Amino acid sequence: MDVARTHGTRWRWLRRGLFLVGAALLLGGTTYAFSILKRAAPVVDADSVWTAAVERGEMLRQVRGNGTLVPAEVRWIPAPAEGRVENIPYKPGETVSAETVLIELSNPVLERDLLNSEWELDAAEAGRRNLETEIETQQLGLQESIAVAEGELRIAKLQADRDRQLLEEGLSAQYVLDVSFAQLEAIETRVKLMRQRLEQMESSVEAQLAVQQAKVEQLRGLVSLRRRQLDDLQVKAGASGVLQQVMVEVGQQVTPATTLARVAQPDQLKAELQVSETQMRDVQVGQSVDIDTRNGIVRGRVGRIDPAVVNGAVKVEAILEGELPKGARPDLSVEGVIEIERLNDVLHVARPVGSRPETRVGLFRLSKDGDFAARTPVLLGRGSVNAMEIVEGLNEGDRVIISDMSKWEAVDRVCLK
Repeated sequence: MDVARTHGTRWRWLRRGLFLVGAALLLGGTTYAFSILKRAAPVVDADSVWTAAVERGEMLRQVRGNGTLVPAEVRWIPAPAEGRVENIPYKPGETVSAETVLIELSNPVLERDLLNSEWELDAAEAGRRNLETEIETQQLGLQESIAVAEGELRIAKLQADRDRQLLEEGLSAQYVLDVSFAQLEAIETRVKLMRQRLEQMESSVEAQLAVQQAKVEQLRGLVSLRRRQLDDLQVKAGASGVLQQVMVEVGQQVTPATTLARVAQPDQLKAELQVSETQMRDVQVGQSVDIDTRNGIVRGRVGRIDPAVVNGAVKVEAILEGELPKGARPDLSVEGVIEIERLNDVLHVARPVGSRPETRVGLFRLSKDGDFAARTPVLLGRGSVNAMEIVEGLNEGDRVIISDMSKWEAVDRVCLK
């Protein structure tokens, strides 16, 4: 009878288990060893990065903005009334005076209204003269009647005196004298009433003539207004300067207040700068500005700051105080640098790419031999166009990389070759 041998099989499974455990330990140890090894620093071309030294001293805070030169005073020429453009004698770029006719308009309605007003004025003036004649005729007629009545009054007085004398001599009766005195009183009353009527007529003459004269003056003012409106169709510049732009064409129909042209003085310019809203916190009216026209730099000062933010920028108007360089003209592209303040005895460095004031960033600080650069936490302070204040993290004399290092954001150390 055969007996099964089991001790050999158990030994083989034991050896296999020990082998697997050893292999697992070896693999884990190797993996751990590789994991704790420092990754080799990536190599960066030294010529492809910009470096700057940390310095202590005066730091000029500035804000930069791009913009254009614009006329300090622009005169927009509106259409005085509805009309049709008949002629445009001048072209943009030509020098004009205040009395220069820029655009000639026509309006048949205004011409017709002027004629009607002139006819109405002539009729009113004729009516006034006719009224004066009528009043004068009435006055003369009444004065004539008064003169006749006064003659009758004198005769009546003589008659009464004669009848009184005859009565005293006994040659006439009492009733004859009474009749004479009655006629005398009637004539006196009539003369008195006629004189009162003449006085009333004379007092009302001024009122009647004043009403007619007011109508004449009203029509005269209307005629003057319509003549002026017709004259205004010869649109003048209104100020000396250079014709910048004409917005209409010959034959075009325009309505009142339509902008026809623009006149400006080319030797009186200002700069309109677009400054990023993130840099506007410390910009104030009155600060100094340097305007670079590409042909020279002219000094100025901040004259006005627009209250609104448009597309992430704020418009800043700079009043130019120096002599304009040659070639300076409206719509010329310029660059402006606004001086915020001067900081004395501060630690600062050239502004790193992408840095913002009063933030904590990681800058690569170069080793003494310049072969390596290690990421260093740095607290930035106040900023300028080309410089940033260092609050902590760097010392005077340290050199840091200020160019874009976003490519190496995941590493803390680079090798410079």
